[in-house]
Amino acid sequence: MANGRNSSKKKVTGRDNGGFVALPWSVLDCPAYASLSSSARSLLLEFARQFVRDNNGRLLATRAYLLKRGWKSSDVVHRAKNELIAAGFIFETVKGHRPNKASWYALTWYSLDRLPGYDHGAVESFVRSAYSMSQPLVKNASVNPRIRAQKAQIPPLIGVTNTASSLKDGTIRPIFSSTSIPHDGHHLENHLH
Repeated sequence: MANGRNSSKKKVTGRDNGGFVALPWSVLDCPAYASLSSSARSLLLEFARQFVRDNNGRLLATRAYLLKRGWKSSDVVHRAKNELIAAGFIFETVKGHRPNKASWYALTWYSLDRLPGYDHGAVESFVRSAYSMSQPLVKNASVNPRIRAQKAQIPPLIGVTNTASSLKDGTIRPIFSSTSIPHDGHHLENHLH
């Protein structure tokens, strides 16, 4: 049965010519990937696009490179890059600094290539498949403290001997005998003569 794949034509590969990005299913199916923002997922593809055989550890996310690839906002790139590092998909092998030294990165689903120029301790700190060990980022999680906050006590004013008492529902019963009206009458009723 002919399905077009085994034809005698000149090398039919079933895809367009050129290189390709290989993303293992273990990356795409892990909880950490599912929790990534869309910009972090897009930036991960930019890192994967740069990988060729022996440069894992020298991948870039410079403004000049990403601007050519359609990235316009440095803030979006910075947030997405930090998200990918925190989730364990990329690892920073060289910390960049001004004026002209770029940071280098490695994809964690590949082995780190032993290249000269890494920061001290980078090779020892690299964890292969770190994304599978990291906890997924929780987006918009509600704050739910385990221990309930205790009701604050209101201290008495100086000179007051009675203490404030609270009712069952937490409201405070006034214990002062004076009112907020001045002793010589209401302030709006007093006219200056």
